[in-house]
Amino acid sequence: MMLRFEESQGAYSSAENSRIAVVIPCYKVTRHILGVIAAIGREVWRIYVIDDKCPDESGNYVAANCTDPRVVVLRHEVNQGVGGAVITGYQAAISIGAQVIVKIDGDGQMDPAQISYFTRPILDGKADYTKGNRFFNVEYLASMPKIRILGNSFLSLVNKFSSGFWDVMDPTNGYTAIHVGALRLMGFEKVDRRYFFEADILFRLNTVRAVVKDIPLAAHYENQTSSMNLVLVAIQFPWKYLRIFVKRIFYNYFLRDFNAGTVELCLGLPMVIFGLFYGAVFWARSNLSGVEASSGSVMVAALPILLGFQLLISFINYDISNVPKDPIHKMI
Repeated sequence: MMLRFEESQGAYSSAENSRIAVVIPCYKVTRHILGVIAAIGREVWRIYVIDDKCPDESGNYVAANCTDPRVVVLRHEVNQGVGGAVITGYQAAISIGAQVIVKIDGDGQMDPAQISYFTRPILDGKADYTKGNRFFNVEYLASMPKIRILGNSFLSLVNKFSSGFWDVMDPTNGYTAIHVGALRLMGFEKVDRRYFFEADILFRLNTVRAVVKDIPLAAHYENQTSSMNLVLVAIQFPWKYLRIFVKRIFYNYFLRDFNAGTVELCLGLPMVIFGLFYGAVFWARSNLSGVEASSGSVMVAALPILLGFQLLISFINYDISNVPKDPIHKMI
């Protein structure tokens, strides 16, 4: 990968103290990108526009038509996906001393005027990472296509299990802000480069005990088209969610800590598996022999299943109460 930097000297002095940088990954957004940049307020210190091998040459378009001195154009010679573009912006912002980095899309669906709402909890020391939540207000959903509501609702439930952030919704929302301290700690270089980026970053934030907060967000939908391959997503996402779920449980309950949740999981899961296996074996034998299983055999199968499910429910309750509450960047 090669990057070409085009950086104008100077930035708005009013943003020097907070050092807020904005990262905008660009792929087929020339219709909206200039309007997005123009709407970014003076609280922002630097703006990174990442041309992710855009066929419309977004980087050249911005460089030729934008006069904002805060804008830095970065170019990928090979398309890396939205995650790869954002990571390139993160690296560039960190290299010049940014404190908080905001990520917004260049297609006009996210209102740059709301940037201060995303950065304030971080600057006040109440969060490490903030993200948009279009489900907070029912009125916000009016403009969202029904298929997106259904899909995002399902992904939100799956993401609660996999990431451990039970108090957040809308995991695929790309309007985010993060403190550089938390970004460095979680090892962002390992984050998924493609459309699983947002879910993967939540998983990694949980493993370092970062605090995530939802910000109510009203999205704008016009005639934008998505380059996401839904068939590929349907094939890849389930395995990726399962992978990060298993890794999170291992990191949080076996590697970095051993707690009541660990005991509940270690007892509950084997009991359920044993009960199901034992019950299946006796059911098969009963069918083959034509002899009904005794009540004792039924209880040997049923009791571990009942007790095991109770322990697993207790584990989930413990996991919900174990959501990080103290911002990690304040401890670094």
